Amino acid sequence: MWIVFAFGSALFAGLTSILAKIGIRQTDSTVATAIRTIVVLIFAWLMVFIVGSQDTLSSVSGHTMLFLILSGLATGASWLCYFKALTLGDVNRVVPIDKFSTVLTIVLAVIFLGEPLSVVIVLGALMIALGTYLMVRKKANPTQKQESSAWLVYAILSALFAALTAILGKIGISGIDSNLGTAVRTVVVLIMAWVMVFVTGKQTGLRGINRKELLFICLSGLATGGSWLCFYKALQDGPASIVVPIDKLSIVVTVVFAYVVFKEKLTKISFVGLILIAAGTLVMLIK
Repeated sequence: MWIVFAFGSALFAGLTSILAKIGIRQTDSTVATAIRTIVVLIFAWLMVFIVGSQDTLSSVSGHTMLFLILSGLATGASWLCYFKALTLGDVNRVVPIDKFSTVLTIVLAVIFLGEPLSVVIVLGALMIALGTYLMVRKKANPTQKQESSAWLVYAILSALFAALTAILGKIGISGIDSNLGTAVRTVVVLIMAWVMVFVTGKQTGLRGINRKELLFICLSGLATGGSWLCFYKALQDGPASIVVPIDKLSIVVTVVFAYVVFKEKLTKISFVGLILIAAGTLVMLIK
């Protein structure tokens, strides 16, 4: 069943990027992150009470709680960087960089979790890395004005923190219900997000948020909540080196919706890159 939850995570994660992009056209990305985290928090704790795991909170060990908090901090940092990158760059270029966290996660899973590294996994990782490069590369055009690379910096940071999130989360949900683990982590993300809003002085922008954008920000929060719950349930029962790649198939969902909603088209080279990322991900599922 963990494979089903992993694919469910991919579907919701793919929708998250599109909904969030619509919601941050005028709204500051840090403010949007803080708002959507409230939605995710409500969603996460609702699931905790539905499954009845709230009574086990008092029995969570200090070791588990520490890694849940660290995972939450990594998630918060990844979110802030990711949505900042989305405001600066195209969805079809930001998302592939974020999905490169798959390769980073595999490396960290081998080092810190002792998960086996097979020839198949290495092959899949190389395909994902090459596909990512092909999707984000830009053909040189002397007549075109040079674009800022700030989006790339934020996207790379997002990938680094996302990889740490998966590893820390895997350690943190050992012996604890995945729904409760998700809810605890979300509290940390919420605190971090709102601290960033006030530290950067962006709380004044809360009053002028467009209602339509606010709706899509909230919808992206619901999609994130669904993705998280599926992801951490899959992570609890399955290996991180397999669960994470399946989750990263959300890039296919994102690319399709980016074309439909934002009219972002892929070049032939970018399309080959997308196929390599998807194929590399599926290769990793071969036993």
